[in-house]
Order: sequence, then structure tokens, then C-alpha cells
Amino acid sequence: MSHTVIVFVLTLALFLGMLLFLEIGRRAGIRRLRDDSAATPEGIGAVDGAVFAVLGLLIAFTFSGAAARFDSRRQLIVEETNDIGTAYLRLDLLPADARPALRESFRSYLDARIETYRKLPDIAAARESLAKSNELQRQIWRQAVDSIQPDGALVAPLLLLPALNAMIDITTTRTMATHLHPPRIVFVMLFAMALAASLMAGYGMTGSALRSRLHMLGFALVMAVAVFVILDIEYPRLGLVRVDAFDQALADLRETMNRDVR
Repeated sequence: MSHTVIVFVLTLALFLGMLLFLEIGRRAGIRRLRDDSAATPEGIGAVDGAVFAVLGLLIAFTFSGAAARFDSRRQLIVEETNDIGTAYLRLDLLPADARPALRESFRSYLDARIETYRKLPDIAAARESLAKSNELQRQIWRQAVDSIQPDGALVAPLLLLPALNAMIDITTTRTMATHLHPPRIVFVMLFAMALAASLMAGYGMTGSALRSRLHMLGFALVMAVAVFVILDIEYPRLGLVRVDAFDQALADLRETMNRDVR
């Protein structure tokens, strides 16, 4: 089952659950008024306000965090492209006979990096491409070190090796970024607070004998859509909102490398 389907099912369940809790709250309020028509709802507004405030805080927190992580992942793609491109250009500092083999390794490495994210959501295939790119990193490093050692000049090691190190480090950074999400308890609490707010809202809708279907449907729908967008942005390689367009930067760099062969 795809991520989008799972998120849709979860938000649909939330939508239906909120409608149910709205109706339960409404019936509880009507029953209370029937049993004690002279009762005044003192203090209820304060409780409702506290629940809705916590719900609003949770939505703002999770949406802001998801959007920030989405932007960070796009920026990491650009950063990796720059790191690989810089290291590739600095191969010109090596002896002429060492450049062709290293450039070919770079092309293979970039192909592996592109495939790692293209193969998602197939996790097994993506891990296989990631392992291949890690092996190519070690190969490139060994080739670069071996090419530098016979040369007594300091320019090549001072410029090339730090660039290679940055290229390798950004891989780990991007990999860890894919695992960076809020604890699941945050999403559980978000769902729970949405249901609690629905119960409170339904309880407060007892001023009329007729239920306001428009308000009930609108409240549940707005909340469900907000949660759907949050969960979708949180996993930008699996859902509808994706960062795939930024992978074009890596593809453009690969095309630039191809021109060196022609």
C-alpha cells in the first residue's frame, strides 16, 4: 500500500471520527439540557478555549516543522550538487593520466546517487543504490589519494581532498534527513486533540434543535485536509507533494559530465 493511500485512509478515518464525535457531543449536550434546562454552562467556554488552543498549537507546530524540513531537503539536494560539481572540477589539479579514471568513477557515483532517490518508495532498491554509492565514494577517495601521493605539490591535496570530504559528508546528511520526523506521539496527540475538539464543538452546538450539517462537515473537512497536507509534506519522497523536481539539478550535472567525454 502506497504512502498516499495510507495517509488518505488515516485522514478519512479522522474525518469520519470527527463527525461521530461531533454528533456524540451534540447529543450529550441536548441530553443535559433535557435533564436540567435551568443549568448554565459556566466554565465550559474556558475548557473549550483551552482544547482548541492546544489543537491550534499542534497544527501550527507540525505544519511549520514539516514545511521547514521540506525546504531543508530541497536545499540539501542543491548543496550536494554543488559539492559533487566542485570536487569534479578540482580533478583538473591531478596529473593528466589520473583524471580519466576518476572522472568515470564520478559519473558512476552520480548515477548511483540519482538512482537512490528515483527508486523510492522501493526501500530495498534505494538501499542497494545507496550501498553502491558508498562503495564508489571509497573508490574515488582511494583513487584521489593514490594520484596525489606521487605529486609533491600541495595545491591538489589542499583543494581536492576537502572537496571530496564535503561530497561524502553531504551523503550522510541527506540520508539522515530522510529519517528526521517528529515522534509518532505528536501525530497521535494531534489526532486525539482533533477528536476531543470535535466532542467539545458538538457539545456547544446545542443551541438549536436542528443540527448544522454545514458547520459539522466544514469543521471536520478542514481539519482532515490540514492533517493530510501535514503528513504528505512530511514524507516528500512518498506522497503527492514531492522534492523530485530538485533532482533535476543532479541530472543537469550528469549531463555536464557527459560533455567531457564527447
